[in-house]
Amino acid sequence: MSRIGKKPVTVPAGVTVTIEGTTVTVKGGKGELTRTFSDLLTIAQEGEEILVTRNDDTTESNAQQGLTRTLINNMVVGVSEGYEKKLELTGVGYRVALKGKDLDLSLGYSHPVVYVAPEGISFDVPDNTHITVKGISKEQVGQVAAEIRSKRAPEPYKGKGIHYEGEHIRRKLGKAAK
Repeated sequence: MSRIGKKPVTVPAGVTVTIEGTTVTVKGGKGELTRTFSDLLTIAQEGEEILVTRNDDTTESNAQQGLTRTLINNMVVGVSEGYEKKLELTGVGYRVALKGKDLDLSLGYSHPVVYVAPEGISFDVPDNTHITVKGISKEQVGQVAAEIRSKRAPEPYKGKGIHYEGEHIRRKLGKAAK
């Protein structure tokens, strides 16, 4: 039995949820998200709560119930509050600038790296070594942050590269430690 899947999703004021079969549309102050879920489940709205119930007792529907409930909750939180991920650039000469909606990254390569902002994502650059990725879709914000991080992942000897704010980089000692 899925303990998470049994919990109802509370819909805050200002957010409207439309359920048509297995397709759920959530509209809020920040935007609109739509997603289609598995037909092994029944999604219903009762007042200000959304319930996800299983149609049968298979292991697959049990796993789907918790996942579906979490995805619907992420949609509700996204359109009401939004999501953000913060990245830091560490290293001499590593910097970022905002050019229109896109990021211009100097990462020690012979050329600047330009990251084009996808639809629904915005960037905030408070200074030249910090990036904030913002959006209403938790999946998309995480994916974009991971793609930016992959442009120059942190290396273990000096810790240079792009890393999440607060992320601990395991350092290696190198040759001199022998």
